[in-house]
Amino acid sequence: MQIFVSKRRRFLISAVMSVLVFAGLPIKAQESVPFDHATLADRLNAKPTGDAAVKLAEEVRKWFGSKDLKKGARPKVEGINVAVAIEVEKPVAAPVVVDTFRDLTLPLTRIGETNLYVASVGLKPSSAWNWAYRIGDEQLSSGTLEVYLEHHENLPDASKPKGVLKEMGVFRSKVFGNTSRKWWVYVPAQYDPKEAACVMVFQDGQSYKDFVPTVFDNLIASKEMPVTIGIFIEPGKLESGKSNRSFEYDTLSDQYARFLMEEILPETEKQWKLRHDAAGRAIAGISSGGICAFTVAWERPDQFSKVLSWVGSFTNIAHGKTMREGGHNYPALIRKTPIKPIRVFLQDGSNDLDNANGNWPLANQQMAKALRYSGYDYQFVMGEGFHSNLHGRAILPDSLKWLWRETPAEAKK
Repeated sequence: MQIFVSKRRRFLISAVMSVLVFAGLPIKAQESVPFDHATLADRLNAKPTGDAAVKLAEEVRKWFGSKDLKKGARPKVEGINVAVAIEVEKPVAAPVVVDTFRDLTLPLTRIGETNLYVASVGLKPSSAWNWAYRIGDEQLSSGTLEVYLEHHENLPDASKPKGVLKEMGVFRSKVFGNTSRKWWVYVPAQYDPKEAACVMVFQDGQSYKDFVPTVFDNLIASKEMPVTIGIFIEPGKLESGKSNRSFEYDTLSDQYARFLMEEILPETEKQWKLRHDAAGRAIAGISSGGICAFTVAWERPDQFSKVLSWVGSFTNIAHGKTMREGGHNYPALIRKTPIKPIRVFLQDGSNDLDNANGNWPLANQQMAKALRYSGYDYQFVMGEGFHSNLHGRAILPDSLKWLWRETPAEAKK
């Protein structure tokens, strides 16, 4: 098992304080450095005893939350750095953290004479663990974790112009009758009302809206993607309050494409000018939102030419009355249908779902093989991850660069 212990420099605070003193400016009481992975690793390396150990144990309890420590706290993950902690009295054996699917063990260090056992390490980048705390033969709390190196273009950059995210309220659809949903529109700082902008639609937009705008800010400023308006849409809810997500996203039909073209895009264009050519339009989603994105482009390649799918549900969820109407049909359809002018980026993980509807890793591999066989412009990135957005987020900047590369200007009509 590869483990990388990360250490951070902390001289900035003292340097700033020195400048203030030199300038004769008043200084507030110095704030303590936040407790984090590097702090824990440094303090453990010092092998604290006595009062120092007791103080460290108190800080660890505060950081993790005392109530979560008795059966083992959920790991704290930041980039590739992982911290774990468990508090036990007189254990029959030294507690460890294990990967229950593989022969990997992470030993824990006891803090002095306290009952706390902890570790703070850097794991191999892009790795995934089915973690569990184990004491002898007893297994306590368990879960999953993934670690990725932080892409700098996922982080805010004060030197780049910042776009605006506008909440659009509640949209009531006629295409999906008796449904309503929230939605948001991101407008880049470079948007010119005289010029039609590219557009990218995100299903499950309530999540995507929280991190995509930062990446758009960075890539648009560096001209690695065109000026693009982002539309973030929640799945619909029926009047009863029941989610309409699976029907909207998993069904193989043109209904969601019509919902966008007849309702959402015209509503957006009441305020912002959008391109109408397929080359200027992209669509993205995760899980069932991923197959929805593909379905929109598959049904209307004249309207959407770019697809981004994370852990896409190309499985038999929408099986219908025949029990075989679902998205598992796409690989066969791709092979048997004349090639369509769409570009597809697929992401999945080897630890993705496996249930009655299908096996997600195999389904995405089948999609990739079919796209390759038929000669599509596609990319497929397979990692170790689970059914989550963590891997997709880590590679989002590069995914967008690939999707939007060589995007032609809008054809003059």
